[in-house]
Amino acid sequence: MKKLSVVVDTNRIIAALIKDSFSRKLLYHADLEFLGVHASTPEVQKYKQMILKKAKLTEEEFEALLYKLNAKIVFLPDELIELKLEEAKKIMYGIDPGDVPFIAAALATGTAVWSEDPHFAKQNAVKVWRTKDLVQFL
Repeated sequence: MKKLSVVVDTNRIIAALIKDSFSRKLLYHADLEFLGVHASTPEVQKYKQMILKKAKLTEEEFEALLYKLNAKIVFLPDELIELKLEEAKKIMYGIDPGDVPFIAAALATGTAVWSEDPHFAKQNAVKVWRTKDLVQFL
């Protein structure tokens, strides 16, 4: 049986960095294929100080944990995502332009998005998995 593939929204990476939660457990242990977009990298760095404070991590611990989490994610080539970027922009128009790369990645790969962001629920072009749903599914 083929593994379930999901595009990981940045909020799930940040949640996994902050605490040893279901998000981190899923990324480490789940029999899922996690797909990522390079747009996540600057967003994680943008919230680095908040993550360090909330998680009580040193810079070295943060970098080591981020490296481990990123190793579980297959980052998609930008060229693949660009194929569906215009379609994703139309879908997310007026909702959240920051979510466009994740929708484009899901469209390009024929997969779903894993997120807790309520903006994704305002579209119906791709399936969105919430963490609790993935946990129940597995």
